[in-house]
Amino acid sequence: MGRAFSPLDDELALLPGHLTPHLLESVAHLGTWLPFDRAAQELRLFTQVEVSESTLRRHVEAAGAAYVRLQDEAAQTIKRDLPPAPAGPDVQQLSVDGAMIPLLHGEWGEVRTLAIGVVEKPVLKQGEMVVHTGQVSYFSRLCDADTFGDLALVQTHRRGTESAKTVCAVVDGALWEQGFIDLHRPDAVRILDFPHAGEYVATAGQVVYGQDTEPVKQWLAEELHRLKHDGPQTVLADLRQLEHLVPSDDKKGTIRDCLAYLDKRQEQMRYPEFIAAGYPIGSGMVKSGHKVVIEASLKGAGMHWARPHVNPMAALRDIACSDRWDEAWPQICQHLRTEARRSRNEKHQQRAEKKKQRGAGDGAKIELAAVPATAQTEKPGPPGSHMPPQPATAQGTAHRPAADHPWRHAPIGRAHVRRTERVTHAKP
Repeated sequence: MGRAFSPLDDELALLPGHLTPHLLESVAHLGTWLPFDRAAQELRLFTQVEVSESTLRRHVEAAGAAYVRLQDEAAQTIKRDLPPAPAGPDVQQLSVDGAMIPLLHGEWGEVRTLAIGVVEKPVLKQGEMVVHTGQVSYFSRLCDADTFGDLALVQTHRRGTESAKTVCAVVDGALWEQGFIDLHRPDAVRILDFPHAGEYVATAGQVVYGQDTEPVKQWLAEELHRLKHDGPQTVLADLRQLEHLVPSDDKKGTIRDCLAYLDKRQEQMRYPEFIAAGYPIGSGMVKSGHKVVIEASLKGAGMHWARPHVNPMAALRDIACSDRWDEAWPQICQHLRTEARRSRNEKHQQRAEKKKQRGAGDGAKIELAAVPATAQTEKPGPPGSHMPPQPATAQGTAHRPAADHPWRHAPIGRAHVRRTERVTHAKP
């Protein structure tokens, strides 16, 4: 007969463990925003509930791992079924970058982050048109570039990157970032992050004018103004002239390296055109995302993370910093309940299988006991005893060796026989 009723925890929508659903959400939320020891203190202050740091950590990481599985499954479904993308905005900004965090045993790992937002209309600020990006959301993972590109489908699909009219991909010069754009929106307007380009211009100027000097500051301000309003050609021409101002081959080589890097990316440095079209030219939203989403939580003083614990924390930080907690938490709860129900069913099936196996074994014992004593096999005498085989005894029947049995002469056997005889004589 099968199970006749649903467990009470399912009827009450309880979650695995000894915490109520509301208390578990408080644990997860505090553990997402604060270090685990501080989160336990704040929980005790506001709820009068004592939860150890290790217990709080375990619940937070379990909630994060559940959301990681949900997102991974959703990304696989999108990649397999290719569902229609939701409507995207008129102009969307997409930026990706990586940040290093400390792992156990002195290792470091790169957490890659995708930031997506809606480009707003330009506004006049200090005499220049400035473009802001709002409604920013994040997706972060500790993994290689190819895996990150596949998993990020869950975020680009949700934000309508495929269907947006224009996508501005503002990134620095890393090759894996260009591969990410090729995968998700090959026709995106590719823009080299303006501060990143300015770093190469500054490096070339410091070779000639020195670091942190007034001449280099004045020269750099003029060059960056030309780069933003005139385009890259004038600036690249000025950098070529710097080669003639230094005698050292090492310094010439530094200038040439900067020139080669920028020269390959002239198409992504058409800043006057981008500004006129109302496009952003900086990837500050993903840079700040690294600080807010990842480094604020996973790069604190003395922190060293085990690899399996990074992505659960990154997933919770993503939804918290993207203001999507109310949307994502019910999904996490449902997944936790589903996993708990599956675990209970598996244990129930295992117990039923063991019970079935025990029943089959008991049936075999009953069948063996039903065989007549004359049909049972005889047991041979002990090796070296030169005694005829002895008839086998029924299970549970006491057997006393003969008076001249060699076992009686051994110390252990002698004590056993005496104890058996005392028990036998004591029976009425």
